[in-house]
Amino acid sequence: MNITVVSFGIVVIFLLIVIESVRRGILETKYSLLWILTCVVMAILSIGTALLNSLADLLGIFYAPSLLFLFGLLFSLIIIFDLTRRVSQLNHKIVTLTQDFTLLKQKLREQEKIDEGSKK
Repeated sequence: MNITVVSFGIVVIFLLIVIESVRRGILETKYSLLWILTCVVMAILSIGTALLNSLADLLGIFYAPSLLFLFGLLFSLIIIFDLTRRVSQLNHKIVTLTQDFTLLKQKLREQEKIDEGSKK
């Protein structure tokens, strides 16, 4: 079996998984866009053997289907970087929320002490 057919099949299956995850609410639409873009580009490169061969010749790659794996690796790195960036943003928000919560809790305790003192 030809490697481009196998890779196209894998890409299509993965695209269907991404779309189904969005449909079920497991994956948010805004986060799925990068995955969908990756699948579309990989599918185009998988079935467009002339395009794939031209790009491979241009880049000096002797076995054109290996270019698919190179693009897959590059897209994976982009997705990993994007996810790492989002995790860092969420971590910063968690730290800020924790600090705000602690300050509010301290103010509440002080207010309870004031209320307790005024009742006596």
